[in-house]
Amino acid sequence: MSAFPEMDFLKMLLTMDAGTLTLLGAACGVMLSLHFTVQLISQHLFYWKNPKEQQAIIIIILMAPLYAVDSFIGLLAIEGSTTFFTFLHSIKECYEALVIAKFMALMYSYLNISLSKNIVPNEIKGREIHHSFPMSLFLPRKIRLEHHTLQLLKYWTWQFVVIRPVCSILMITLQLLGLYPGWVSWTFTIILNISVSMALYALVNFYHVFAKELAPHKPLSKFMCIKGIVFFCFWQGVALDALAAAGVIRSHHFWLDVEHIQEAIQNVLVIIEMVLFSVFQQYAFHVSPYTGIAGNAQHDKKND
Repeated sequence: MSAFPEMDFLKMLLTMDAGTLTLLGAACGVMLSLHFTVQLISQHLFYWKNPKEQQAIIIIILMAPLYAVDSFIGLLAIEGSTTFFTFLHSIKECYEALVIAKFMALMYSYLNISLSKNIVPNEIKGREIHHSFPMSLFLPRKIRLEHHTLQLLKYWTWQFVVIRPVCSILMITLQLLGLYPGWVSWTFTIILNISVSMALYALVNFYHVFAKELAPHKPLSKFMCIKGIVFFCFWQGVALDALAAAGVIRSHHFWLDVEHIQEAIQNVLVIIEMVLFSVFQQYAFHVSPYTGIAGNAQHDKKND
């Protein structure tokens, strides 16, 4: 044993192959994401003042470590089949659907809206909701806010919670049966893109209508946490597909074929991004509104 353990550790790192180093770095990223998330969850559990809101918050902030762990599993089994990777992606995307629905429920809670009890505060009734293209092709450009309108926005978010897992089950089943031609894959892609676009459109529309009332709750930063995770994971996947198609990513660059190189790069990028988002969530979903410390008395009174 050397008198300088740091030097021994450095020598060990230098002798590791690229695959082992990648897994080691990814494991560190997963641990960091878990650390920041568990820290934030423990703070909310300690100041458990509003279970309805804080349950939704916990479900939302668990999105980052779930994505990180899911991607790490993908790295451990990087030579898995297409069905295996479809299964991993489905786990993330199904949870994403739940998070979008919970975020809408959180916004409703901030405004004291309860659709099940038909509670809509009088001061927000009658406001105009402006539909933009292409929704204006199917709905009036301007509609008045009422119970039915709010219920419709809720349905637009929850439809993704239903459609996402149904599509995932069908995709995995068809792949196992060997009945998954290209046109079927594109059909599912189109359906899911329309579904998630409707859900996100409902959230954005809701935010624009109630931006003033929601301002004290920092809804934009919360929404950017969710949208950012979804955005980066989706578009970097598209970018990697384009790079592979252009021949930039080639099989002789690594010990894997092109498809699995794409998966490896995607998983590593997701793990790095989840560390950043788990840090940003410390600000977006800070526990301060529930601590009862000066400046938050009005919030606590409203929640009571």
